[in-house]
Amino acid sequence: MSLRSTAKRWTYLVHRWLGIGGCLLMVLWFVSGMVMLFIGYPKLTPGERLAALPTLADARGWQALSVLPDAVRQEPERIVLTTLRGEPAYVVRSGANMGAWSALTGQALPPVSAQLAEVSAAQFAGGPAFVGAMPLDEDRWTHSRGLDPHRPLYRVGVGGAQPGDVYVSSRTGEVVLDAPRLQQRWNYVGAWLHWLYVLRMQSVDPVWTWTVIVLSALCTLAAISGIVVGIWRWRFRGKYRSGSKTPYQEPWMRWHHLIGLMASAFVFTWIFSGLMSMNPLGVFSSARASLDVARYQGEAPADTGAIAQPAAVLAAVHTPQFAPVEIQWRRIGGDLFAVVLDGNADSRVVTERDGALQVSTAFGADWLQGRVEAMSDARLRRFTILQAPDAYFYPRAAEAMNGAAVRRFPVAVADFDDAEATRVYVDLATGDPLLTMGRRERVGRWLFSFLHSWDLPALLRQPNSRLVVLLLLSLAGTALCATATVIGYRRLRMTLRRKRHWHAPFSERSRRDLPRL
Repeated sequence: MSLRSTAKRWTYLVHRWLGIGGCLLMVLWFVSGMVMLFIGYPKLTPGERLAALPTLADARGWQALSVLPDAVRQEPERIVLTTLRGEPAYVVRSGANMGAWSALTGQALPPVSAQLAEVSAAQFAGGPAFVGAMPLDEDRWTHSRGLDPHRPLYRVGVGGAQPGDVYVSSRTGEVVLDAPRLQQRWNYVGAWLHWLYVLRMQSVDPVWTWTVIVLSALCTLAAISGIVVGIWRWRFRGKYRSGSKTPYQEPWMRWHHLIGLMASAFVFTWIFSGLMSMNPLGVFSSARASLDVARYQGEAPADTGAIAQPAAVLAAVHTPQFAPVEIQWRRIGGDLFAVVLDGNADSRVVTERDGALQVSTAFGADWLQGRVEAMSDARLRRFTILQAPDAYFYPRAAEAMNGAAVRRFPVAVADFDDAEATRVYVDLATGDPLLTMGRRERVGRWLFSFLHSWDLPALLRQPNSRLVVLLLLSLAGTALCATATVIGYRRLRMTLRRKRHWHAPFSERSRRDLPRL
């Protein structure tokens, strides 16, 4: 047998048996993917979190930042004044460490009990919290690594407009996730099924990770071999004896061939991009940490003066159109600032100059550029202001996987001349670095996000058209895999019959094979 004949034979065999093994899984992936176009995995968006907070009203008598322990104030990522357990409180986070202090007394808040978790959940949901907050480390809706600093969590059943489960941090009492009952039910045939979370036991689960990678790789190979076989079997010139360009006359085989030729490119790129979403072997992770956010923040400033007084900050920003619900203190270039947010996720920046507080809606671009330069030893090659989405920084709907990410405009874009050609997007409204991408992450954006979600800004501006196209293509992929399921079932049944026949006793097989008169 020639090398060419051997290669063709193995291509057919690979497609046949990988198709039989993976066709049902791919049907489930396509069906659950269509559900995910409408219903996303449970998450808490910034807008939902802020909308549920009460207004920070009269702050007279509230303690200043200086009431916090010295060790806490030295190197925090952020100090936040918000409402916890029905009272104003400071939340301080530094790495994986979190703590909460009362803004009324300055005392560290006691550990969160089940009763306090129910209070927080009821306040968030705007309805009753059912008695029986359940402590847990992780369940099917809380695999996100972003929840690690808050574990263990309390799961509280709530009523209100959207009854379901609310998850509360045991460290601070903050609501960190809401999972409405209806969303949970749809997720069993949506994201939870799509990501094979039935196999995932914990947030870091190598077994689940490699199971998904291997299954995705095998299904990708089945799709590639199917494209090759489909092209081989199609008569581009002339026709078969039947008068058709496809050799298959049996309906299931015929439809599988025809649909495959039309939808195979989408099926391949979609399955392949799902494989890329797992970042196999870290191929889309930058080789080195090129940016130092601590240098961007600078030395810890003295938290004294009016900027450290909640009452003064709230008085400076409060207007009939802006009702603050949270104050976030942060440092940039060694200076202390307050970013104040309202229930609509609108923000104000408060700075102190010569003892007076000044309020603006954003940081100055020129001032911010000098601080951004400190992030890296590499030369800042370009610094621009982006007024609208580009191919890497763009908002997504809440149901999307990254729908909770903050993406607002204008945003500063800084490109560094380092080995990774690192780019960072910095929020002008808060000074936060929102997205950092090296060369590898940008490649991953195209091989995963684009191929899987068609999320170019131009397409996202036409949501209905994009949705219709994705649904039609997904239906074609479902039909292709459904025909493969029927064909695979028939092939397996025929194979098993043959094996039973040849393993039957000789006398019985001889009688069965005798011609009937």
